[in-house]
This record gives sequence, C-alpha cells and structure tokens, in this order.
Amino acid sequence: MADSILVVEDDQDIADLIKVHMEDITLNVDLCDNGNDAIDKALTNHYSLLILDINLPGCSGLDVCRKVRDAKPEQAILMLTSRVSEIDRVVGLELGADDYMTKPFSIRELQARVHALLRRVHLLDDRLSDLQTPDSQTIVVGHLMINQKTHQVVLNDQTLDLTSTEFDLIAFMAQHPGQVFSRAQLLDSVWGYQHSGYEHTVNSHINRLRSKLASNKDTPIIQTVFGVGYKFNPDGVS
Repeated sequence: MADSILVVEDDQDIADLIKVHMEDITLNVDLCDNGNDAIDKALTNHYSLLILDINLPGCSGLDVCRKVRDAKPEQAILMLTSRVSEIDRVVGLELGADDYMTKPFSIRELQARVHALLRRVHLLDDRLSDLQTPDSQTIVVGHLMINQKTHQVVLNDQTLDLTSTEFDLIAFMAQHPGQVFSRAQLLDSVWGYQHSGYEHTVNSHINRLRSKLASNKDTPIIQTVFGVGYKFNPDGVS
C-alpha cells in the first residue's frame, strides 16, 4: 500500500509541483493551504509524512508543527521555509520537525529526503509489529533502557517523551558507546542522507535530546567532542 502524505503549502504552484513529483514516487498526496485545516487533517487522518511550509494563512507552520507533535509524537514532519533567517529553521527543529529544507529547493533532493524519512517510518512500524525476538530489541546501558520494539526510552524509571528522530538518534548512539560520530556521519546513519549545510539539523536534535536526558548535568549522556562531533557516554547513565 502506498504511503499517504499531507503537503501544507499556500502557494498553489509550489503545492501542485510537489504533488506531481511526490506522485512520481508512488505516494498518495493530500493538499492543504492553511494552518487551521492542516491541524484538522493531520489529527483526524493517518499520514506517513507531513511536508509543512512555515508561512501559512491561519496559524503558522510552526504552530501546526507544535500542535501535531504534541498530539502525535511519532508523526514524521519535514518543514519548508523561504525565510532567510536561520532562527525559523532552528525553532522548527526545536518544536520537533524531523528535517527542513529551504526554498528554492531541488526536486530530486526533496524526493531523496522524503524517501529517507519514509524509510525511518517503515522501520518504526516494523519495530512495533515485530514480536519474535523481544530480548534483542532492548538496549540497556546503566539506568537507561531503550526498547526498539515498543519505541520506549526509560531513564531512571521515568519514561521519556521522544520524537521518532530523537529515538533513532539515542538508539543508534547507545549501540556504539564511546564512539565519536561527526555530524555528517549522524546525518548519514540516522537521517539516511549526507548533504552539506544541514549539519544544524543534527545540532538541534542533539540539544533537544540532551534536555530530555539531563539526569546528570555533571556527566552528560551525550558529550560533545569539540572539533569532531558527539559520543554516547555510558558514565552518564551509570
């Protein structure tokens, strides 16, 4: 069955262009041109992915992202922005967007990003439906437990509320304790692509994940290795 996506874009020409090229990769596409309707559609229907513009009539794309993420933490969201200020991209990522692209954008790159996000959505669905090997689905490091079958992360007996990207990020790094990963390596391994200029996507997700994992500020679970990247520190959960 083909994945369904919701494209929220008030510029009709851009919306039609995205729709045509998403249908070219065999996706079912719904269109929406304002923020209020986007929230209603996203909360009442199942979409594998939302492609969400920031500048919208009604409520903004940032407001849509926040409200949808609060109601559906697992929802995959790709944000589009034509704003030159990087703060809008940062805010979008801080609100829980999985990825962003700036206008004008390459259609081929957009298709590649969508493919990468949908692969992660399908992997999540596989984890939730695979009941055959429960033991192998759980990563335990100190007081941190990551259950890849149920998509739950428990730290010090407290269940954390993580987005799908945050879960994939902590699960990947926890499987390689002490190993340092550059931002480009994390983009490739977690997001599924490499593209120069989007390393800030990693920074924003690391910062948000750190705030949710902040059980011991003196010994952070995810450490910065200056000039190189990030590593998972087992001492932070011991």
